[in-house]
Amino acid sequence: MAVQKTKKPVKKAGTKLIAGKNAKSLNGKNSRPTKPSTTTVVNAPIPKATAPPEPRSDAKLQYKTFEKGIQLLNRKNYREAREMFEKARQGPSLEIAANAQSHVRMCERRLAAPPPEPKSAEEHYNYGVALINLRNLELARKHLGLALDLEPRADHVHYAMGVCLALSGDTSGAYDSLKRAIELQPRNRMVARQDSDLDAVANQPRFDRLLYPERIS
Repeated sequence: MAVQKTKKPVKKAGTKLIAGKNAKSLNGKNSRPTKPSTTTVVNAPIPKATAPPEPRSDAKLQYKTFEKGIQLLNRKNYREAREMFEKARQGPSLEIAANAQSHVRMCERRLAAPPPEPKSAEEHYNYGVALINLRNLELARKHLGLALDLEPRADHVHYAMGVCLALSGDTSGAYDSLKRAIELQPRNRMVARQDSDLDAVANQPRFDRLLYPERIS
């Protein structure tokens, strides 16, 4: 804001103005009307206080993974147990990581060892069914045969042998085994009707007569 001119020089620095409609200088002389200052002071935004980060849950997850590995190990599921221990050894706890590493080696030793040889008929049967699921049909047939040598009237073993032979392409042997399984336990007929592993032979005439005797007129 400019100061009113006079004939005598004045010191601008020493003149102060009071804002208002009839503003006067402090030295008593009138000055031009001034407008109130419109300068707006913008307050800088105050940063919000941020909450401290929550404690990481990695250690808790690591511990739970290790526990799950122990449970699988106790059930002799060595392959899945090893996977859990592999994950657990990547966590932040050095103690758990070291224990997990030792359990990884333990699982690897168990996996490398040959499986125990089945002894009872039921053990041969269970092993034979597992081999069927893996489609290792030749070895499955061997163990199912050993199971039948020990328990010749075990209908469920005859049924499993029938499935194994059907998958192997031995339709004649499959028919004989399934026929014997149904003779020993008639409910095996209903099981065979719903077994997808028998789809390849189920539509053949003699299998159709075996599984659906009520259709014979």
